[in-house]
Amino acid sequence: MHFEKSELLKTLPKQFFASLVAKVNAKISAGADVINLGQGNPDQPTPEYIVRAMQEATANSGDHKYSLFRGEHRLKQAIVDFYKEEYGVMLDPETEVAILAGSKIGLVELPWALMNPGETLLLPNPGYPDYLSGAALGQVHCDFLPLTRENDFLVDYTAIDSETAKKAKFLYLNYPNNPTGAVATDHFYEETVNFAVNNEVGIVSDFAYGAIGFDGYKPLSFLQTAGAKDVGIETYTFSKTFNMAGWRIGFAVGNADMIEAINVIQDHLFVSLFPAIQDAAVEALTNISERQKAIAKLNTVYQKRRDAFVNAVRAYGWEPYVPKGAFYVLMPVPKGYSSAEFAELLLEEANVAVADASGFGDAGEGYIRVGLTIDEARLIEAAERIGKLQIFK
Repeated sequence: MHFEKSELLKTLPKQFFASLVAKVNAKISAGADVINLGQGNPDQPTPEYIVRAMQEATANSGDHKYSLFRGEHRLKQAIVDFYKEEYGVMLDPETEVAILAGSKIGLVELPWALMNPGETLLLPNPGYPDYLSGAALGQVHCDFLPLTRENDFLVDYTAIDSETAKKAKFLYLNYPNNPTGAVATDHFYEETVNFAVNNEVGIVSDFAYGAIGFDGYKPLSFLQTAGAKDVGIETYTFSKTFNMAGWRIGFAVGNADMIEAINVIQDHLFVSLFPAIQDAAVEALTNISERQKAIAKLNTVYQKRRDAFVNAVRAYGWEPYVPKGAFYVLMPVPKGYSSAEFAELLLEEANVAVADASGFGDAGEGYIRVGLTIDEARLIEAAERIGKLQIFK
């Protein structure tokens, strides 16, 4: 007996990262020594103080029961305290916090929860591919906002025509940015709030890389901006800040109406998260001295990797867009190649895997994305392998 996929499921985009992993694994299976710079999966272990908290929590029989539907109050309070300490943002733990099984969940759920079929969602281009999954499941229309190097990969609100602005219901932003490594400024977020108010557009700030900044730069939370909580929310993940990618935990904070809608849809899809993971997350946030040490160490690791790779490719004339945040380096593709062709060449001829940036949207054409989730020595080796191809003479 054959069972056909639903028409809705057929509208989902091809999973970009799954296809990239399959190509890399095929090369490795054939015996190649592939240096994988295409992934965005943190390679460092979860800090020991969080692991210990998880071990203790799993031994607590009280954590073996279902969690409260909307998450444990102790975690919500820890999130509120964290945002107050780090960003000076005041939040209500019951009405302005939603616990998520990873921030991707909230980003994909939001069109279901807050939009009707046919309404318009504004998305950055290039942008995280899974934003499109949420749009497809919510059956909403997408308009794409090109991010250009000339504008430091920030949305140019003056370039959005009035008709597009007026019909839009929500706008997704992501700074520090994937795939570019660009960061937001105070002025940009002020412009964002003004755009939202003037056009009645809700803002969704994807703050996945919120802890990762270089050269002394500390990434800004959108919610630090005056009026931001009136117009939007921010999603945050433990995956990048605490190397807890496999733990699948994050949260959304901000506008109470938007948070309530996310909580309602989650009431029907989940019964929150394993309480022990929530307890470990509480420790991650509330043990301030350990938290600060862990984040400082992480930033040092990624900055050393960034600098090692940037210096290595500059040695033979390949000039990157030097990131101020996240853990990616955006590299221009040499003349004569498309992004996909160049990524394929590097995999086949140098055994170096990178992400074709056009997979993040057509405005990513002309670039590849290099992930800094591998040690300095291998990053330098990857740069040397690419240099030996003598493409950049």
